[in-house]
Amino acid sequence: MEEIGLFPLGIVLLPTERVPLHIFEPRYRELIEECLEEDGEFGLIYADEDGVREIGTLARVSDVLERFDDGRLNIVVEGGARFRVERLTRGRSFMTAEVERIEDEPSDVEEETTAKAAGAFRALAALAGAETDPPDESSPWLSYELAAQVELAPDAKQDLLESRSEQERLELVAELLDLARQAVIATRELGERAKRNGSRLGSDPA
Repeated sequence: MEEIGLFPLGIVLLPTERVPLHIFEPRYRELIEECLEEDGEFGLIYADEDGVREIGTLARVSDVLERFDDGRLNIVVEGGARFRVERLTRGRSFMTAEVERIEDEPSDVEEETTAKAAGAFRALAALAGAETDPPDESSPWLSYELAAQVELAPDAKQDLLESRSEQERLELVAELLDLARQAVIATRELGERAKRNGSRLGSDPA
């Protein structure tokens, strides 16, 4: 058990994921400055209208992009281990809690599932014309590494965070990436249809 500062946000940070943050509230500036001084971690935890979740991700500041005269910061954080909040604590300006790190339950990952998830990622990247590094299919964190490169809804990312099975996560990632690819195709088809309709509506009668 360890005590850490918590940063509730409307985003989910996955292990291995890097995200930019703008830090402006004094209490969170204090938290981040403390982490920078001590090379420490804080807990980024998803919060929305339903409240604050129990499972979050330890985050470490990987880059300070900009410091403003009024104390605000632009930083990049990287996701590390997952944790569960066991007990909220008091005494600081920011939220703190005693947390327990979470590990996956021992289980095998099927090669077919790994290949399916990696293939779904490559298909989406090709369709979007994105230049990405090919996924390392032997990585024990492949599910997170794939999901971190795609815009996914926070609830879907929280499901990935809470799963303790890489097999289960890869199945979910493959499904989410397929849905994302279908959405891109559907959006393009609608755009093409709108263009065609527009050209017909705007043309002069023969």
